[in-house]
Amino acid sequence: MGVRKYIFRNFAVRMEIRTNSIRAWVLAARPKTLTAALIPIIVATPIAAASKLCEWRAIIICALFAALMQIAANLINDLIDFRKGTDREDRLGPERACAQGWITPRAMRIGIAVTLVTTLAIGSLILIYGQWSMANGQWSMVNGQWSMIILGGLCVLFAFLYTTILSYAGMGDLLVLMFFGLVPCCGTCFAATGEISIESVIAGLICGILIDTLLIINNYRDRDTDRLNGKRTLIARLGERFGRYFYLGCGLTAWLLTLAFLPWHGLWPSIITLPYLLLHFITWHRMVSLRQGRALNGVLGLTSRNMFLFGLLLAASLCIQN
Repeated sequence: MGVRKYIFRNFAVRMEIRTNSIRAWVLAARPKTLTAALIPIIVATPIAAASKLCEWRAIIICALFAALMQIAANLINDLIDFRKGTDREDRLGPERACAQGWITPRAMRIGIAVTLVTTLAIGSLILIYGQWSMANGQWSMVNGQWSMIILGGLCVLFAFLYTTILSYAGMGDLLVLMFFGLVPCCGTCFAATGEISIESVIAGLICGILIDTLLIINNYRDRDTDRLNGKRTLIARLGERFGRYFYLGCGLTAWLLTLAFLPWHGLWPSIITLPYLLLHFITWHRMVSLRQGRALNGVLGLTSRNMFLFGLLLAASLCIQN
C-alpha cells in the first residue's frame, strides 16, 4: 500500500510540474539545503562581531554568496548526475529535476551559468565593502583582494569537481570539512575583520564536521546504489556498520570541539549546545533502526533540523564572553 501511494504521489507531482516552470526551478534549487550553507556564516558572525573592525555588509555578502553557491552546486549536481545516468528509477533520495523532465538539460546549463555569474557578481562586492584596515575612521581595503578572488574561484571549481570526480573517489567528506566549514567560517571573518582568528578556525572545524552528518546520511542511504554506479564513498567502501558509527561520531566530535572555546567563552558553548547531543542520538537511533530505504529521507530532514539548531545555539553561546 505504501509503495502504491508513493508511485501515485510521484505521478501526480510529475503531472503538476510544467517543464522549466518557476516551481521546477525552485525544486531544482533545493532550498532546504541552504541551511548547510548558512550555518557557518551564522556561527562566524559573533566571532567577527567581537572585533571593532567588523564590517557587517561583508557578512551579509558572504551569506548571499554562500546561499547562491549552494544553489549553483545543486544545479550542477542535478545536471551531471543526469548525464552520468546516476539518477535511475531505483534512486532513493529526493527526485532530481533533469531526471524527472522538470527542467531540460539545455535550460539547466543556462540556469547554472546565470546562477554562477550572479554568485560571483555578488561575491565581488566583498572587494568593495570588505576591508582589511581602518584609516581616518573610514573603511578602506589595503590588501587581500587576490585572496578573496582565489577563494571564490576555488568554490566554483570544486562545485564542478565534486560531482564529476571527487565524490566518486570518496573525497566528499573532506570537501565538506573545507567548503562547509573552514572556508566559509574563516572567509567570513577575514572579509569582515581582516583576520583569521583561532576562534574562526575552531568554528570552521565544528561546522564542517557537523554538516558532514548530512552527507553521511545521504551516503548511508545510497550505499548500495553508489556501489552499482561506481561511486566509491567511504560508506560504500567500508560498509553499513562504518556509516552507522561515522554518523554518530561526527555529531559527538562536533560537540566536543566546543570545549576548545573555553579560553574565550568558558563552558557556555558546550552547555548551551547540549540539546543537540540528545537530538543527534535520537536521530541516529532512528537511522540505525531503519538501516535502508526511502524512509531514511526522513532522517535526512531530522539531521538538517539538528544541524540548524546546533548552529543557532553555538552562535548564541559565542556572544557570551569570559
